[in-house]
Amino acid sequence: MANQTLIKDITVSSGDIVRVHQLILEGDKERTQIFEGMVIGIRGRGDNRTFTVRKVATGGIGVEKIFPVISPWISKIEVKKTGHVRRAKLTYVRSKSAKQVAQISQSES
Repeated sequence: MANQTLIKDITVSSGDIVRVHQLILEGDKERTQIFEGMVIGIRGRGDNRTFTVRKVATGGIGVEKIFPVISPWISKIEVKKTGHVRRAKLTYVRSKSAKQVAQISQSES
């Protein structure tokens, strides 16, 4: 299996499709924002560990967010689909379209 880590008692690895529930503060209000995409890399060790999630937004624009593993702003993580990839870093996904990325995760499972 490729690079993996434990986040909020859930094992997440490269290639997984995840939904990250992030707490957002707007003034004195607090809300939850969901960011859904593919984990393309996990880096660091110990308290400095981070993971990168990539999604294709409206208009075919790729959006990446880097989340710290130990973060009070992450309320929950759901693994929607487990990826079976042979690489630890999936940076080649940046040059692919959303349709091609979906085929990559299906063909290698």
